[in-house]
Amino acid sequence: MITDLTAKNTRASRVTLSQLMHPEHANLLGNVHGGWIMKLVDEAGALACMRHAQKKVVTVAIDSMTFRQPIRIGDLIILNAEVTYTGRTSMEAEVQVVAENPVTGERTHTNTAYLVYVALDDDGHPSAVPALIVETDEEKARMAQAKKRQAHRIAQK
Repeated sequence: MITDLTAKNTRASRVTLSQLMHPEHANLLGNVHGGWIMKLVDEAGALACMRHAQKKVVTVAIDSMTFRQPIRIGDLIILNAEVTYTGRTSMEAEVQVVAENPVTGERTHTNTAYLVYVALDDDGHPSAVPALIVETDEEKARMAQAKKRQAHRIAQK
């Protein structure tokens, strides 16, 4: 299999998922269950990394996820994800979670999560990924922060 490892910018990996929250997504308090949000965060992060690597990926790590505000039934949950770091076979994705009241348009940032994925070849083995091109000062700062998080993850092993 020939793989294109041409470096890509962060825009190439951006993904937005939106889903209306229904009663079946609720916990006993009537808010969206945290596990449901975590599932959507993982899907958004994986899609951003698949878009970057153009390969299947598996989740390796999820950094802490703090829910700052509840998401309510009837809210539109919006997940914005993009790759913030690449290693040889691994990628970090940042996923921003926003709850929107679709009637009023009011938006609330509920949490941000960082997840690590590994790209897989057709046989299920780790596979090299394209480098990440950072262009703006914000992207450079996020890359520097991502490198620190990755170093911390490796030190914890």
